[in-house]
Amino acid sequence: MRVPSELTEFVKKEDDFFIASHFNPEGDALGSSIALHMALKSLGKRSVVFNRDLVPDTYRFLPGSDMVTGVVPAKIDNLLLLDCNSSGRAGLEKCIIGVSAVIDHHLTSDGFGDIRWVVPECPATGLMVFNLLKVMGADISEEMAINLYTAIGIDTGIFRYPNTSYECLAASAELVRMGADPGMIAERLFNNYSRNRFLLLKETLNSIDLRDGIAVTVITAGMYISTGTTSADTENFVNYPLLMGDVQVAMLFRQLGNDSWKVSLRSKGTVDVSIVATAFGGGGHRNAAGCEINAGLQEAKERLLKKLKDIVGL
Repeated sequence: MRVPSELTEFVKKEDDFFIASHFNPEGDALGSSIALHMALKSLGKRSVVFNRDLVPDTYRFLPGSDMVTGVVPAKIDNLLLLDCNSSGRAGLEKCIIGVSAVIDHHLTSDGFGDIRWVVPECPATGLMVFNLLKVMGADISEEMAINLYTAIGIDTGIFRYPNTSYECLAASAELVRMGADPGMIAERLFNNYSRNRFLLLKETLNSIDLRDGIAVTVITAGMYISTGTTSADTENFVNYPLLMGDVQVAMLFRQLGNDSWKVSLRSKGTVDVSIVATAFGGGGHRNAAGCEINAGLQEAKERLLKKLKDIVGL
């Protein structure tokens, strides 16, 4: 993977960086950000790693997760924006930003960034950061390796998704050699549910609505209250219906407010849900995308289902 020379020159030249990723962070956003932060510090540079939202409990095992700050500065001299390509998606739209560099693998974009390294075919931002660190000559420590392996693992479903490539497997093997423990990481990611989170999963699966190869699940505000959970506890819930052999697309509706929903879409094979998400102002990848919709639940469902059938043909 070729790293743009203007990006490496920027990182080598400057000494003070602010690293940010999208709010509601998951493993790729957090793992890649923390690893880059650690690498910059090891190279003698000043760095702050930021996320607008708290680190979810699932990811508190990541070395350096306690370094992530939620304090929004008034001014940022040098911004490194990871796993998203809009300052608004990181909660930084009100900041005065000097020079910004985007490192991302999402196709959708508003053109933000003085330096843009966007590779839609790359399975994870963590893989891009891994290549950047190698080009920079950074010594990747065990702590960095754990973060980067987690980043790549999350966005490839621990190497089960169609985006799993030779390059990400080769990089992950290197990260294991550098100290990442695949068994420990998988255990912390997938076998570490709290009782409350498991109860929320139960209620979510009970809401399932099956429609000719499409599975729709719902999480309402009341479900969060009754189980003592938050939206941070819902990661990966959208994928469970895909365990059924005849389900090609899974949609999860999470309530944001009255008649306001965040929709996550996942698919198998060649079914491109990013086209559907883009039609509603969202975006993402072929097999993983999302959007928001303002409507009552039933209307929101039917609008998404109609668009899915019109565009994808299911």
